[in-house]
Amino acid sequence: MGRAAASARAHPEPARTRARPAQKTAPRRRVAGGVVWIGAIALLLAGVVALNVAVLRLNVRLDELGQERSQIRADNAQLSSELASKAASGRIAAVASNRLGLQPTTATYLDVRK
Repeated sequence: MGRAAASARAHPEPARTRARPAQKTAPRRRVAGGVVWIGAIALLLAGVVALNVAVLRLNVRLDELGQERSQIRADNAQLSSELASKAASGRIAAVASNRLGLQPTTATYLDVRK
């Protein structure tokens, strides 16, 4: 043993080195993951923009319908006014007597109790 120990001291064995993992694959994986995240965020932003455009179109359509509704209400009010003026009882009586020659009748009542 003495000789083996002395020999071990004189000629030490080379130190074993650990195998290092390949570091080139990790940065590529990180870059690929970053590209995926960028793509996902871009897709989400495109969806938000598309949603905002759709809401804007609906608001424009709603405004158009509101204006059309106001116009229809104004037309209805005008037609109602025309109808009321043409349906006045004095005017109807004048048209009936002048154009049609009609005269208002006098009501005569009979007493049937006698």
